[in-house]
Amino acid sequence: MVSVEVSTREGGGHVVVVLRGELDVTAAAEVAASLAVVAASGCDVIVDLEGLELIDSSGLAALAQARRHVRRAGFDLLLAAPQRQVLRMLAITRLIDVFAVHACVGDAAGITGPARVALVAAAGNPALPAMTSPAPCGLLAAGDAA
Repeated sequence: MVSVEVSTREGGGHVVVVLRGELDVTAAAEVAASLAVVAASGCDVIVDLEGLELIDSSGLAALAQARRHVRRAGFDLLLAAPQRQVLRMLAITRLIDVFAVHACVGDAAGITGPARVALVAAAGNPALPAMTSPAPCGLLAAGDAA
């Protein structure tokens, strides 16, 4: 059984990589290899995390490695639509400060408006962000006001 499904689509000057399932140690090398190929595409890469239910440190390392490849080529790797668990892992590891994390693919691609989404501490735990949004899509940034 495959723990993560990877698909890609191109358009609008970027490549969207869709991840679905669970990105853990069993799939991290495969995803890293797929992202390395996409990194050579010569455009910005948006990783759609909406269907990603779980990510572990190996999965985060695969994303960080892909970001390095894309940036070396002169482009950027953006994350879009992370679910709560993925967002939590990004916050705990402080990768939320490294990646540009957007509420949806349209926002990452610059298609939707500039609505902003705030990360707020949930249940008194600053490492567990909760998304609050007056609009359906916007940039996720710690400390921003909604």
